[in-house]
Amino acid sequence: MPVAIHATEKALCKVFSDDFAFSIPAYQRPYAWTKDQASELLTDLLSFLGDGSEAVTDANPYFLGSIVLIKGEDAPEADVVDGQQRLTTLTILLSVLRSLANSESASEITDYIYQRGKRLEGKENRYRLKIRPRDEDFFRHYIQDENKLNELLKLDTSQLTDSQRNIQINASYFLHELKLRSSQERDRFSHYLMICCFLVVVYTPDIDSAYRIFSILNARGLDLTLSDFLKSEVIGAINKSQQDKYTKIWETEEEDLGRETFQELFAHIRMIDRKAKLSETALNEFRKYILPKKEPEKFINEILKPYSDALEIIKTANFQSDKDAKIVNSLLRWLNQIDNVDWIPPAIVYFSRNSHAPEKLKRFFTDLERLAAGLMILRADINDRIRRYGKLITAIEGDIDLYAFESPLQLTPEEINRIIKTLDGDLYLIQRIRQYVLLRLDSALCEGEATYEYPVITVEHVLPQNPSKGSIWLEWFPNDEERIQYVHRVGNLVLLSRKKNAEAQNYDFDKKKKKYFVSNTSIVPFVLTTQILQQSEWTPAVIEQRQEDCLQSLRKIWRL
Repeated sequence: MPVAIHATEKALCKVFSDDFAFSIPAYQRPYAWTKDQASELLTDLLSFLGDGSEAVTDANPYFLGSIVLIKGEDAPEADVVDGQQRLTTLTILLSVLRSLANSESASEITDYIYQRGKRLEGKENRYRLKIRPRDEDFFRHYIQDENKLNELLKLDTSQLTDSQRNIQINASYFLHELKLRSSQERDRFSHYLMICCFLVVVYTPDIDSAYRIFSILNARGLDLTLSDFLKSEVIGAINKSQQDKYTKIWETEEEDLGRETFQELFAHIRMIDRKAKLSETALNEFRKYILPKKEPEKFINEILKPYSDALEIIKTANFQSDKDAKIVNSLLRWLNQIDNVDWIPPAIVYFSRNSHAPEKLKRFFTDLERLAAGLMILRADINDRIRRYGKLITAIEGDIDLYAFESPLQLTPEEINRIIKTLDGDLYLIQRIRQYVLLRLDSALCEGEATYEYPVITVEHVLPQNPSKGSIWLEWFPNDEERIQYVHRVGNLVLLSRKKNAEAQNYDFDKKKKKYFVSNTSIVPFVLTTQILQQSEWTPAVIEQRQEDCLQSLRKIWRL
């Protein structure tokens, strides 16, 4: 028998009414709308309302999209499959409007936030929207109940979850913007919001039908993510008595990583399993190849949580151990400066298997940074990188000797020769690698003690690219062809913790040392630059010697 699917356009006054009692299931993602989405919504609504020269009923109606519910025909209870971000944000907006309204209007707005209970009949207030259980009490106290907004805005942001912080920030934004308008303008806006703003409410009593609709809407571009789908499918497949437990694990990992990095995690999980580029949509690959391999509880316990924990340490370079932690974290910081993230999946697999073996981690990440830096210097394309790291994941999982000559973790002799040739060439012209190489070199000269937390770091030539006529540079380098051979090589490059100065770049050597290669505090932050200050001249012989010294240091760093 076919399942009934209903779709009706409803004004918000009918959405926030006794017809619906919305609940956000525990497995849904946290409230994620930021000030950007809240600002876009409010700006659009005010724009459609207009400047007040016409009746509200004559203003352009505003369509808020569709929401998808699991709901029976004769009962108001409705699980929200898609639409929680909009319903939550609209409730925050109503709460702010209520806080700024006179008592009569505020009472009316309260009716849209909750259905009042009847004390004599023993009926409690019934809230129009119940958000996820983890944030339900917070939302009810500070947003849905009256006179609590000021308390909300005073809360210490650092003590809030991501979703609670978004609620606080969006409430603060709405309050600030609506205070700028007169009470008449706010009253007119409230009127417009409830009778001229519409949602298409799609509901079905069948969960499979609801998620099919959910999938179609996502395919058409609504703001849903891979992790949202996987969460609904994985948690939905767990016994109801265990869903809260596993929802909490899932959401704790998401909050620990932050939403953006949590999305990245699933791309890494896919790569770890498939060891190849996407051949279809990521969702389809998870459904076909990854999720069927494990029961949903095991997917969370054995993949999601350990890989999430490993990724958090890798991304923050915050490995804790009594031994070798400093070296491991230094290597992780260098890896995080590589211009791609393809090295992360093998890093996750190895770390999750060896998190309590610091000596193993030190050796592995030393060679992984060597490999990742080498592939970056060679400008290996994404296909080559994925093939290489896919082989490395296979080797890790197969307990193959990673330090053998033929291991995918090790650079081949041919790769080493090409890397040396690149480093000995016009390094400055390879923009994607020059700063990394020079910082790596500078760190080695500091014996690994340097930190580089400067807002700006630039790469500068000592011998200018275009020296001025009559300058000392042309006496030292009278031949254009000879000068060009030196100008872009590592021996002629330094690091600055400031933006470049086109005029200063062409100063004569002595002036350039004093005016350009010294910081405002007279403390040069880079050893590479300090070396220049010790030179009295900058001739071809000086550059050649420095080139040889730098190259030897780089060969030592990466065992070339």
